[in-house]
Amino acid sequence: MYQFKTTTKLALGLILLSYSFLAQAQLNIVATTGMIADVVKNIGGEHTKVTALMSPGVDPHLYKATQGDLRKIIKADIIFYNGLLLEGKMQDIFIKQARKQPIYAVSEGIPEDKILVADDHPDPHIWFDVKLWINASQNILNALVEQDPTNKQSYQKNAADYAKKLEKLDNWTRKQISSIPAKQRVLITAHDAFGYFGKAYDIEVTGLQGMSTAAEFGLQDIKRLKDLIIANNIKAVFIESSVSPKFIESLVKGIEAEGYQLQIGGELYSDSMGLEGTKEGTYIGMVEHNVNTIVKALSGQ
Repeated sequence: MYQFKTTTKLALGLILLSYSFLAQAQLNIVATTGMIADVVKNIGGEHTKVTALMSPGVDPHLYKATQGDLRKIIKADIIFYNGLLLEGKMQDIFIKQARKQPIYAVSEGIPEDKILVADDHPDPHIWFDVKLWINASQNILNALVEQDPTNKQSYQKNAADYAKKLEKLDNWTRKQISSIPAKQRVLITAHDAFGYFGKAYDIEVTGLQGMSTAAEFGLQDIKRLKDLIIANNIKAVFIESSVSPKFIESLVKGIEAEGYQLQIGGELYSDSMGLEGTKEGTYIGMVEHNVNTIVKALSGQ
């Protein structure tokens, strides 16, 4: 009886030890944005524990790292950030920290001719072209394999499965946007986050502010948008989840005061995704939400 209990305890101890080892074996990964974190989760699977520094609704252009963020960064096995100056001053932190630990910009390696430039600055919003995001996911795969070659096959399989979903998403997005009448295919938002989206899916895009929400805008910018809206008989403009709606709301009121009917077509996810645990809290769900919102509002459905 004693021997049986001892053997049982020993077996249970080994099982618990095994689970403990597996938990410790997970790569501790920090990603700056939810979009990047979602890709890492899809490719890394059970081998990774992923933390996104920026919560839903947070504007990465204006984000400042907290002491808690710095502690997470220092403890991480791998760090992924967007690059192309999306994270503002945080990029300097990553460049310095890269001497001490594995840090990767997911935009690294995207062909230079695919990167949009405005006012001599690169446009960092690459996730709005799904094909470019497939490229970014390949960079994430390569980094995971480099740091954890033992689980290479698992990472490669997950990445291949995820790429198929993104290819399907890309084709669906193109088909949906093409259903909007050409003259009404104009997307107006708070800031110029949708440049890649416009180029990839043949829709004119423009924003009240520039690529960064830190950019200033004036009366000329408002007049430009008013003229564009009236000339193209645009029925809707859009607010963004990570940007204050007050500027777009004031634009709508200003145009309505001149006797033109304009509505807010809905809220789009631009620099951050929806709440964790919701469909919009995933990259694919975010894109689907945006496309459905845009098509419904601009097509007058």
